[in-house]
Amino acid sequence: MNLPDALLDSTWVMLAWVFFVPCLIYAARRAHWHLLTDSARLNVFMGLIVLLVLLWNLKAGIKPGLSLHLLGAMVFTLCFGWALAFLGLCCVLAGTSLNGAAGWEVFALNAFLMAGVGVAVSHGIHRLIAQRLPAHFFVYIFANGFFGSGVSVFAVGLASCLLFTLNGTYSVAYLLDEYLPYFILLGFSEAWLSGMVMTLLVIYRPEWVSTFEDKQYLADK
Repeated sequence: MNLPDALLDSTWVMLAWVFFVPCLIYAARRAHWHLLTDSARLNVFMGLIVLLVLLWNLKAGIKPGLSLHLLGAMVFTLCFGWALAFLGLCCVLAGTSLNGAAGWEVFALNAFLMAGVGVAVSHGIHRLIAQRLPAHFFVYIFANGFFGSGVSVFAVGLASCLLFTLNGTYSVAYLLDEYLPYFILLGFSEAWLSGMVMTLLVIYRPEWVSTFEDKQYLADK
């Protein structure tokens, strides 16, 4: 997470940029921009970006690229859908890079790891839960807000370890012993924080959560 420049081979950097630009355009075309025409939701969107920039800069790490911080992908995805969530997290990454906490050359790689993997897993879990589990308030909160958030962070950790292994930056043994296990602890932190945020939102401001409908999750329950 928060990869610095010159850590990975230039081939990975170039490939990431080649795929990142089309993905960014696709997300921009699929995004529900009408959600941001509401001033309250626009304020929430911008507020999440600012808050996550601060959280992404509050990181811990032992070696270059092996940093840990909260992600926020599930909250973004549940509130605005996968496309706006991906674009929003790219804005968060831009703010983090401006602050010097991540490299600009590897911006695309960082975007794929944190925004791409984080949002893809969050969206996939939400869709799977919606299809397989009952439409119930507590299912939405605990399965998405708590469980899904933790899994999304751990998935980013797995993707990062895979990238480091394929590039030969760090050995598999070192990553399994000194890096990946900490994502389990980070996942618990992400789960509790995101779960509490989503609980407060669906109770007091459900109109800010685009994936939550009172008629679907509360009516006749």
